[in-house]
Amino acid sequence: MMKKSQQCSIKKTLIHTIMLVTASCLSLSIGISTYLSVKEQKKLIINKLTILCEIVAFDAAPSLIDSNRTNEELRLKFFSHIPLIKNIHVYKIDAFSNKPSFFMSYNAKKTPPVPLRIDSIDKLMTPKVTNNIVEIIRPIIYADKTIGHIYMRGSLESLNEYIKKKLILLCILVSIVLTTVYLFTLNIQRRVAEPLTKLSLMLKGVAKSHNYDTQFESCNIKEINQLSQSLNIMLTRINSHMQRHEKDKLEIKTLNLELEGKVNKRTVALREANQELLLTLEKMHQYQNQIVENEKMASLGQMVAGVAHEVNTPIGLGITGSTLLRDNLIEIESHFKNQTLTSGQLKKFITSGSESLDLIYRNLNKAADLINNFKKLAVIEDDNVNTEIKIHTLINDVFLSIKSEIAPFSPVLHILCSTELVIESKVDSLQQILQQLILNSVTHGFENQVNNEITIEVERTHGQITLTYSDNGVGVNKEFKHKLFDPFVTSKRGQGASGLGLHLVYNLVTQSLGGRIHYDTENKIGSRFIITLF
Repeated sequence: MMKKSQQCSIKKTLIHTIMLVTASCLSLSIGISTYLSVKEQKKLIINKLTILCEIVAFDAAPSLIDSNRTNEELRLKFFSHIPLIKNIHVYKIDAFSNKPSFFMSYNAKKTPPVPLRIDSIDKLMTPKVTNNIVEIIRPIIYADKTIGHIYMRGSLESLNEYIKKKLILLCILVSIVLTTVYLFTLNIQRRVAEPLTKLSLMLKGVAKSHNYDTQFESCNIKEINQLSQSLNIMLTRINSHMQRHEKDKLEIKTLNLELEGKVNKRTVALREANQELLLTLEKMHQYQNQIVENEKMASLGQMVAGVAHEVNTPIGLGITGSTLLRDNLIEIESHFKNQTLTSGQLKKFITSGSESLDLIYRNLNKAADLINNFKKLAVIEDDNVNTEIKIHTLINDVFLSIKSEIAPFSPVLHILCSTELVIESKVDSLQQILQQLILNSVTHGFENQVNNEITIEVERTHGQITLTYSDNGVGVNKEFKHKLFDPFVTSKRGQGASGLGLHLVYNLVTQSLGGRIHYDTENKIGSRFIITLF
């Protein structure tokens, strides 16, 4: 909201402005005039005292030569008729010591004597003004030789009287001028304010009654007359717009009635179309549910096929071993019943049976491991709670715990993480993730047994933990990049790999830890996984 400005009337503004300008100009002119006048009067008084002092010095020469104090005293008494002079000292220069000494003085009535100024002769050669007192000294010269000095002390009281009379006169003059200007301003204000007041009242009437046919009368002031003409033009245009507005309102009302009819018709049509759309949508939901069920069954079929394929081989090999063992057992039993069993046959049976049992044991264990891994994918253990973990120590411990399994490839681990960084997460899930990633690098990434490196970088930014795992192995083929985290996807099928490691990592990150993981497809060297934990 705009701050409301303080309002003022033209009458007060005009009077105050003119009176202020007039008073300022008068004050300035009177001040300058008075200052210059006083300065000139003061200069005239000083000059007058200087001339009088020089006359006294000229007339005092004979009295000093004759040492006639009586004659000089009578002559100085004549200065009682000059109020300007208050004190006069006559100093005579001693012929032997060549120093001035007091000779004669004059003091005006009611004026006390002043101390001698013998020590200030040089200073007072130039008139000195102090507290309305003027002091001056002039030499007494006779035959081009200074025989004495005249000290004269005068008063500036006449200047003060002059200033007082001048100020009284100026105050009277200012009063007359201000009164005249005030009356003149009232006349101007009346000529300007009355038309404006009339204009304002007419505008209020128009705003209240909305009668835009009103026209303002012209006046004898050009600017106000131009304003009235502009307002008349504006009112004429407003009246025209109002008439057009009323006409437009009638047209809009008619159009609204027509539009309302069209809207009602189209609403009925839209309701029918919506009904058809709802029916279609219901059918689409049915089709969608059917498609989802089909996709679920297809996905389940793929998973079952994968499990069957992975488990079938070790179980088949176990069955083959058990069948061979059973045939050998029947053969050795026949020889035993017929008492034709030889030590060579028994030794061959024992050797063959041991091999068959080893084959059965290995493949049954492999099948059991596959079933356990599959169970981990189906149900992720989530009963462990968050604890504070020193991530650097955890990574190092996990690497040392599986060092014997990855010994043939001897990878070098680089941990880019502060040893003091503590995060809050689930220890078991993090351990499984790190183990699976390291084993994945050893199984799929490293081809040679030298120069293998694993780098794990952990940093905390904006309240989240980013764990970047990378190796310098062969990387991932393009055909596997888009399905890297799917179950039973492996590049070494039939070579001991199940294709469940990275799928287990994905489930642990997203479900157990509530984070996200993605494979960096722009990485050029080896494999790079980025895990983000919130």
